[in-house]
Amino acid sequence: MSSILTNTGAMVALQSLKSINKGLGETQSMISTGKKVANAKDNAAIYAISKVMESDVSAFKAVSETLSMAESTVGTAANGAKKIGELLVEIKGKITSASGDGIDTQKVQDDITAMVGQITNIVDSAQFNGVNLLDGSKDTDGFSALASLNRSADGSVNNDSISLATADSNLSTSSGTALTVGDAAAGVTGTEVFNVGNQDNSGASGIVDGAVTLTAADGTATTDGITIGGFDFQDAAGATGGLSARAADAAGVDTASVAALVAGDVMTIDIGNTQARYTIREGDTNGDVSSGLRTALLDAGLDTDKTSVGVDANGFLQISNLTTDDVEVNISSARASGGLAGLDNLNVVSDLSGAQADIETFIQNVADAEATLGTTAKRLSIQNEFVSTQIDSFKQGIGALVDADMEETSARLQALQTQQQLGVQALSIANQAPQSILSLFR
Repeated sequence: MSSILTNTGAMVALQSLKSINKGLGETQSMISTGKKVANAKDNAAIYAISKVMESDVSAFKAVSETLSMAESTVGTAANGAKKIGELLVEIKGKITSASGDGIDTQKVQDDITAMVGQITNIVDSAQFNGVNLLDGSKDTDGFSALASLNRSADGSVNNDSISLATADSNLSTSSGTALTVGDAAAGVTGTEVFNVGNQDNSGASGIVDGAVTLTAADGTATTDGITIGGFDFQDAAGATGGLSARAADAAGVDTASVAALVAGDVMTIDIGNTQARYTIREGDTNGDVSSGLRTALLDAGLDTDKTSVGVDANGFLQISNLTTDDVEVNISSARASGGLAGLDNLNVVSDLSGAQADIETFIQNVADAEATLGTTAKRLSIQNEFVSTQIDSFKQGIGALVDADMEETSARLQALQTQQQLGVQALSIANQAPQSILSLFR
């Protein structure tokens, strides 16, 4: 049946053309954006997944930047440690040469002092963006770098970090935190006794540090001499009562404790304007420490015409004021914080054998620090490479989800354009069909 009111063919052609035009619009959008899922309307599930993955990519880029910063920081410290190791080897050579006949040991000592100063400068300047892994400034807070972003199946996210044991890379030449201060108590008439160790004469606990004023030799108000001794070392159980200094890393040694002395602790003594330091060595006894302090004072230029220093039969350091002026004496102790603590005490003039023993320890400490820094640098480099490849993998995954296949889209575009032309012709033919009805009325 033919009708001039209802043109079924035109209606079918029009719907087909609308469908073709819709597909053509979608295809043109894919070509212009390069995406088959450009918004949530295209595919809500795929769009949501892609957005989460894109946020992870952004986070991974931040992780990569953090790792790069950490690599530079650790690399700077490693370069500093390497140079320090080279200088220590040179110092070792000079110490060895000082044992030869006819060598001016004072000139050798001057060279060593200058090189120790250079080492201190390297330690202080081995920083990147204000972070120094050699000077001990990070020992309290530690050092770590964000290494990865981990998303579990339930959508929760947690982070992993790469940490560096900064205490192992600490090459500071200075001593650490001052140990507990106790009281100096009056001892034998005319003498004050400092028991530097677990107890002083009054029974107070803690490493005893203190100061006392030696009055003029002819004064009557107080004493004109003191005896410093009673050094208390950690024993094998980590308690007080040891007879000699144990290594700071030996079994049972508690370096966090301030109850007794261990190898590496630094004793500092001031007599008037003269200051000297002695670093306790493994195996040191009470007499060794007293002798070390005495030698350090003499090397520091103590005027023995004004102040006498000696070690008695008990291994105690005796100090007497020989002048008519008051003299202040101060003794303090500190837990060593760095692997090079006591380096500036090397002295081939007064203690060649001690310098030979100490330099070996310093070289080993630097080697250990280099190993720690090298291991951490390797981990950071590997992780940064992995994060970089992970970013690429995520981008590929996102592309597979939302990117348009341009070859397919191009072919589809041409097909739709052809269909559009045919659809227009079909609609034109369908619209002309009612014209044939006029022939029935001629």
